Amino acid sequence: MSSETLLYIIGAGIAAIVIAGFQYFKNKKSMSTLNMLFLFLRFITVFSILLLLINPKFHQNVITLEKPELVIALDNSASVSYLKQDVKAKELINKITSDKLIRNKFNVNTYLFGSDLKRSDSISFNEKETNINQAFSKLDQIYKHNNAPTILITDGNQTYGNNYAYAYNDYKHPIYPVILGDTVSYTDLKIEQLNVNKYAYLRNKFPVEAILVYNGNTSVNSKFSITKGNTVVYSQNITFSKEKNSTVINFTLPANQVGAQVYKAHLEVLSTEKNKVNNSKNFAVEVIDQKTKIAIISDVIHPDLGAFKKSIESNEQRSVSILKSNLDISQINDYQLFILYQPNNKFKHIFEALNKNNKNRFIITGPKTDLVFLNEYAKSFEFEITGNTENYQAALNKNYTPFLVEDIDFKNLPPLFSNYSSLIPLAPYETILSKTLNGVEVNEPLLLTLEQQGRREALLLGENIWQWRAHSYVHSKSFNDFDNFINKLVQYLASNKLKSRLNIEYDAFYNGSNGIVISAEYFDKNYMFDTREMLNIIVTNSDTKRSQTFPLILKNNSYEVNLSSLPPSDYNFTVKAEGANISKSGRFTILDYNVEEQFLNADVTKLQQLASNSKGKSYFIDRANNIIEDIINDSRYQTIQKSHKNSSPLIDWSYLLAIIAICLSAEWFLRKYNGLI
Repeated sequence: MSSETLLYIIGAGIAAIVIAGFQYFKNKKSMSTLNMLFLFLRFITVFSILLLLINPKFHQNVITLEKPELVIALDNSASVSYLKQDVKAKELINKITSDKLIRNKFNVNTYLFGSDLKRSDSISFNEKETNINQAFSKLDQIYKHNNAPTILITDGNQTYGNNYAYAYNDYKHPIYPVILGDTVSYTDLKIEQLNVNKYAYLRNKFPVEAILVYNGNTSVNSKFSITKGNTVVYSQNITFSKEKNSTVINFTLPANQVGAQVYKAHLEVLSTEKNKVNNSKNFAVEVIDQKTKIAIISDVIHPDLGAFKKSIESNEQRSVSILKSNLDISQINDYQLFILYQPNNKFKHIFEALNKNNKNRFIITGPKTDLVFLNEYAKSFEFEITGNTENYQAALNKNYTPFLVEDIDFKNLPPLFSNYSSLIPLAPYETILSKTLNGVEVNEPLLLTLEQQGRREALLLGENIWQWRAHSYVHSKSFNDFDNFINKLVQYLASNKLKSRLNIEYDAFYNGSNGIVISAEYFDKNYMFDTREMLNIIVTNSDTKRSQTFPLILKNNSYEVNLSSLPPSDYNFTVKAEGANISKSGRFTILDYNVEEQFLNADVTKLQQLASNSKGKSYFIDRANNIIEDIINDSRYQTIQKSHKNSSPLIDWSYLLAIIAICLSAEWFLRKYNGLI
């Protein structure tokens, strides 16, 4: 308490005596006992009020000792046990955490990391992935404002994530890696990487790229092969040497069967190899049969029909049927696109069905087209009928946007025979080709596309397009240019993804060590995302026939389920929306692959680089006994003495208020009792 505050208290006492004496001792020669009591009570009341205003405080310095933090991060991944370092790692961590000098100097905090960082006393060495950089990112959030030297016990083999060798840029603490493994160089062949597309089309060939690596000093011969089941589908002899220690093989495999096709890549094992696991890798390709079925409907015989069929079927994923107008309407859902060639009034039931089902179409008109009929049923356009005909050439509209159209020298192609009539569009459209007459554009479309109500349409105003295909071959000795143009148009028109209330997103195959996540979207009848539905997935193992049911959890704007607990096998599954009785099925394969078993040595170089750059020190596990002594004797880690100044009131304000209330109440009661009020 300061001297100034003490003077205020003395002054308050004097002021309280003066005020109380003025009220009860003024003009009185002597004081009765009762008046003396009144004077005392009034003095206490006034003095308490003045103390409440002065609020005197005592100040006290409190000294605390703050020990530095010591972080121990242990690699809990399967690669540690695969390198036979698990027992040594456990012994070291027990030795550090039980050392008395360490505990006296540091607050010890132990963490485990694999795919994620966690605090746990359960060391299992069964994590299927390792992300060392993420462990440092999370430790940085925890110890951003602390002095926290870090002992990193790991083999340094990271399976995913950013390069941890540069973690010191954000993690500003010395790092002491304890390297689990040795630096002995073993002869080793391995499949470093396989690059392959996830999907392939039926009856096509898909490319595969294999990167093979050799570690050794002598020349060796091996054989690389790809097997599917018990059948070898590709093989090649490989030679390696100290100078030529890697090679890249590119080849193609046929896709002859629909579904997930599982393959095994194998590099013949050397007799001196220690790690034989990394000589094999499984991969899979989902073979899709996405053949588009297209119907050409015509009541006239014309070379254009054959030209369209040949061009469209140049793509093996498309098939064309040429039909008459009397086709059975029940077949309408068997086709993804209808090409209506010079329609007439016999097409009435076809147009009605196409309009009812909102089907995509490609209409081709010519002199034999019934324009009166089209004006009634086309819905998207009308014609001004003149009864005259004309030959029109084509000019490419370079500003056409729905898809890229390459100029195949349209202006020099033979003219198309067309009706001499103006087109009246009833919906927004975009022109691909415009009409030219004697080299002058006449501001009329020759070929156009339009979209309305989720339906795509194209309109070609002229016959004899077969001459374009023939002209293309004469000038380039190939039909490819014309066929590519027609196929781009057909691809645009045949793309019509139907709305579904339940959509599933999944991969056809998963590596056994990766997260197996299947997501789904569920929509109500208005196609708005519905968060109220309960979705379940029934997964059946194709080998054991065992079925399991898992709930899908709502996460952001989708439902998800993690099936990482399933063992490698083939699985069939069905996702069900229980309330709406809607379901969708699929199939996936979990490959037998463990990335943690692919390592032969510790990543010594990267761990030593991390130690050096972070101003720490690296140790091999067999020589790690000095780490305790080095950290204890490091002058950078000292206990910090902190002083805190605490202030506390002389008398708590609540007590002063209570005293004031008691004194005033007692004075009033005594005066009332003695008839002085």
